[in-house]
Amino acid sequence: MPGNKQMNKFIFDFNEKSEDYVTPVKTGIIRPNHMVRQQPLGLPQVSEVSLVRHFTNLSRKNFGVDNGFYPLGSCTMKYNPKINEKIASLKDFTEPHPLMDEDLIQGHLEMLYEMEQFLKEISGMAGITFQPSAGAHGEITGIILIKAFHNHHKDIDRKKIIVPDSSHGTNPATASIAGFEVVEIKSNPEGLVDLTELEKVLDDQVAALMLTNPNTLGLFEKHILKISKMVHDVGGLLYYDGANLNPLFGRVKIADMGFDVVHFNLHKSFSTPHGGGGPGAGPVGVNKKIMSFLPVPLIKKKDDRYTFDYNVRHSIGKMRSFYGNFNVILKSYFYILSLGLEGLRSVSEKAILNANYLKNQLSRLLELPYKNHCMHEFVLSGKTLNQWGLHTIDLAKRLIDYGYHPPTVYFPLIVDEAIMIEPTETESKETLDTFARDLERILKEAKSDPDKLKKAPHSTPVGRLDEVTAARQPIVTYDEYKDQLRTSNLEPRT
Repeated sequence: MPGNKQMNKFIFDFNEKSEDYVTPVKTGIIRPNHMVRQQPLGLPQVSEVSLVRHFTNLSRKNFGVDNGFYPLGSCTMKYNPKINEKIASLKDFTEPHPLMDEDLIQGHLEMLYEMEQFLKEISGMAGITFQPSAGAHGEITGIILIKAFHNHHKDIDRKKIIVPDSSHGTNPATASIAGFEVVEIKSNPEGLVDLTELEKVLDDQVAALMLTNPNTLGLFEKHILKISKMVHDVGGLLYYDGANLNPLFGRVKIADMGFDVVHFNLHKSFSTPHGGGGPGAGPVGVNKKIMSFLPVPLIKKKDDRYTFDYNVRHSIGKMRSFYGNFNVILKSYFYILSLGLEGLRSVSEKAILNANYLKNQLSRLLELPYKNHCMHEFVLSGKTLNQWGLHTIDLAKRLIDYGYHPPTVYFPLIVDEAIMIEPTETESKETLDTFARDLERILKEAKSDPDKLKKAPHSTPVGRLDEVTAARQPIVTYDEYKDQLRTSNLEPRT
């Protein structure tokens, strides 16, 4: 292109006139001098086989759901079918540019349109946006939609968002970031929303109640219809945190419970891998009264043609570039296609069965604060460990030596020494039985040799880490010079 020659000429002219920048000849990219390495990196010179073995051994130290049982409560670390990954990696799906002409991407738009119909059928919602990049991003999108709805109706005094004390931490964080006052309500002795406490905080300043159902204790809010009526009666809306949707597939629709807005965690419910900081997807669904506020564009079908629709009357605009993380949505699309309605019902059935089976086994070993029938996950208490001078964290660290990723610990906060376990629908009875036996062995160790738990893990490259210091004073860069001094027992020169 002619413009490239002109740009290169500008770059080299700029480089000649400035001593603060350097431009590598081959690329023509401008880089500030202070960011350019002055010394060689100092990497060791090794053979190819040594290098391959080094990185292969490093990869074996990483733990994932493909390695073993990963019962991380509330995060739903279930096995993801590899066929969905393979299909989504085909070049016809990975190479199209989001700014291509609509006529060239009709198949891609058709997929998004069909995925919208799937999510609408599953949830009962009237409209879907695929823009949010993750669950938390879906949350902020949903709360902004609620704010836009109230503002449009001149109801600008609604400044409060209600959250239960068992809620995910993202709920109050999202509400606060969106500019709302967070009002927390206590749970009742059953671990459910306390209707009396809810009644106390309901007034004409309430914008919404954010609720997960089943909640983070794995318990279904049996009074959900009464709760939704109470909130709606004061003009508030109901927001559904879709983190715990797994056990509801084909059994109850979110809209039928009275919710107005929902975000879907595709990595939890619909088997796309957790992003690890990479691409995710958190679509948001809304009922009819919120539809005119959805982000643009939406996907519209007319006859046999699919187009982007920017004609959304009161749209909040865009929540990100383009149309969402297409490749992630694609994996969920194939997951739903492969299962169908009966398959999704089977997913929820097995998630509930596995959770209750494992709960009944482990409640013989540890305290079960809430004894109701659970849905997809449950919460134990490790208080029994205190008699030996131990805590939940010691149990969690010892599980690593037995080949498991530890469950979620110390959450939800309303359970002392909490251990939150979600076996998911993808695990076998044999795996759950083995996990229960190993946990029993660890508890026997706690009684006979508590130091073994205090010093765990013993099988990892490093032992117990100072997690508090690591979180508060992270070292996120590598200083080759200082590292060489440390390894040679020398002190840096001043």
